[in-house]
Amino acid sequence: QVQLVESGGGLVQAGGSLRLSCAASGRTFSSYVVGWFRQAPGKEREFVAAISRSSGNTVYADSVKGRFTISRDNAKNTVALQMNSLKPEDKDVYYCAAKSTTTQYTTRRGYDYWGQGSQVTVSS
Repeated sequence: QVQLVESGGGLVQAGGSLRLSCAASGRTFSSYVVGWFRQAPGKEREFVAAISRSSGNTVYADSVKGRFTISRDNAKNTVALQMNSLKPEDKDVYYCAAKSTTTQYTTRRGYDYWGQGSQVTVSS
């Protein structure tokens, strides 16, 4: 069992930066692939970024590539999402998720555990 708690969301102007953090409980956190997803009201939850168990592989949605960076610290059971050059269309609730399988990083259904979400608002 893994529990995930996101933090770091807030309000920022377009072009600014925010850093989201996902803190995980459980001794086997390093055994999980971790991803970030986001969701706007009335829309499907969409993939943003994911990182492999050992940080050797990262995957990004085209919409955030070059602006967002995902990283993890297994010793501290945390995963971060550094978001730079934010745009108004990045405004969403961001969710951290963990999965035990190592395939299909971008598919929401493959993730076993989810955090409660953190609101990111970008003003123009």
